[in-house]
Amino acid sequence: MSEELHDHDRGLSFDLPTLQRRKMIRLLAGVGLVPLVGCSSDDSDNSASSSSSSAGSSSSAASSGSAECETIPGETAGPYPGDGSNGVNVLKESGVVRKDITSSFGSASGKAEGVPLTVTLTVVDAASGCGTPKEGAAVYLWHCDRDGNYSLYSEGVTEENYLRGVQETDAKGQVTFTSIFPACYTGRWPHIHFEVYGSLEDATNATSITATSQLAFAKDVCDTVYASDGYDRSVQNMSQLSLETDGIFSDGYDQQLATTKGSVEKGYTATLTVPV
Repeated sequence: MSEELHDHDRGLSFDLPTLQRRKMIRLLAGVGLVPLVGCSSDDSDNSASSSSSSAGSSSSAASSGSAECETIPGETAGPYPGDGSNGVNVLKESGVVRKDITSSFGSASGKAEGVPLTVTLTVVDAASGCGTPKEGAAVYLWHCDRDGNYSLYSEGVTEENYLRGVQETDAKGQVTFTSIFPACYTGRWPHIHFEVYGSLEDATNATSITATSQLAFAKDVCDTVYASDGYDRSVQNMSQLSLETDGIFSDGYDQQLATTKGSVEKGYTATLTVPV
């Protein structure tokens, strides 16, 4: 991968302001200056064909409508959001509202290759204790391809818009995207970006973002995927990282670690509850 691709999220120099804000909020909460409610769970990784138990616990707590519920941690959208905040705005293009994001739309015709991945996010109302689905909200989801490139931005794929899409939440507060497993590129743990909007109209007008965060994957699942064809670059990059040292997830990732099941042959499913 070229050096140009090594700063996809620009590491700590780009993300530090967001990290500092989150850490300050946690610090103040610790001394009682900022009220925080929490749906916590233990962090652990199991087999490659199953999810981390921490993510499962977090999702279960959210689904049961517990009395306390912490909103999804806010994260940087990174330098390649495609939402108009850093150059190109894909959200206003016809065709962005879709379930299958593996291929480009409009005048572009590229397709992202890789291990199949289906991502389901369940958006819930944090004020209700995570018990009330946010029907009629919208989610914009995007991530890098198998080579660590971001469509619209990275060299060679600036004319493509694959691995980006918007969905409106259903009665269960859910959106589902058909995609491929993202790479691990230099300096960042494997992740998926997403923004939550109050409505589909807000999303397609790129206004009034409710929440911006990132989804993380368990190490055992990543290791299994990256041992398959096409992910060679990710193996070396993963060996230099951990969730605890990643510039985004190092201050806590229990709410962002997806429940991931499946196999390389049949594809994977990743699910995450998103309290807003």
